[in-house]
Amino acid sequence: MAGLAGLRNVVRQELVSRQLDEQLTSRYPVGQRLRVLDVGMGQGTQALRLARAGHTVTGLESDPEMMAAARESLEVEPAGIRERVRLVEGDGLHTGVHFLPGSFDVVLCHGVLMYVEEPDAMLAGLARMLAPGGLLSLLVRNADALALRPGIAGDWAGALEAFDSPSYTNRIGLPVRADRLSALTATLAGIAAPLHTWYGVRVFSDNISNDSELPPPDELERLLAAEDRAGRTEPYRRVAALLHLCGVRG
Repeated sequence: MAGLAGLRNVVRQELVSRQLDEQLTSRYPVGQRLRVLDVGMGQGTQALRLARAGHTVTGLESDPEMMAAARESLEVEPAGIRERVRLVEGDGLHTGVHFLPGSFDVVLCHGVLMYVEEPDAMLAGLARMLAPGGLLSLLVRNADALALRPGIAGDWAGALEAFDSPSYTNRIGLPVRADRLSALTATLAGIAAPLHTWYGVRVFSDNISNDSELPPPDELERLLAAEDRAGRTEPYRRVAALLHLCGVRG
């Protein structure tokens, strides 16, 4: 649970929130209550934010610690918000076991694909959960920029290794994998949820320590403004640590 309130995570969550809001407001009428599935919801940051905005949210999580954190966060919310959130124990590989096809207007899958060795089948299952015109929001590690973090840190051996492999060891010591924009673009087209828009996330702040505290509000807003602009601007967004891809179900 360390680092969940740290600067790196705040930057990630805030940027994804802004980008997701932009997509939702451009696709749906103001005030429309959407059916949202958050796959691998973690501590529930995005699920609770969307429930507070009036949407009905189902959170799917397989990790007991994260599920406990999400339940704890949900318990302190007003009754009206609690009623709009359903928490389900399970993983994104088996969405068809829990839900009917076309049950959701929006499916989130943020920070999950790096733990899935062969993600194509999982992505196809997520796309099936979407109603026609629904939005699939993916947050993945950027395989085309894996050498950047070790290179900036002066880890030359790590940087050289990262050029040739999509696999890496994350900050909590787990072996994981990254995704290339070109490969995911092809996959989304193949599962009838073609890429509509994509953003970079954490262009400048990826090497900050997990436990770095938040700066004063004015400085934090400047950081977020810089990250937000970089995440939408070439060539900066292509070297972001994370990619936020938005596909639309045909």
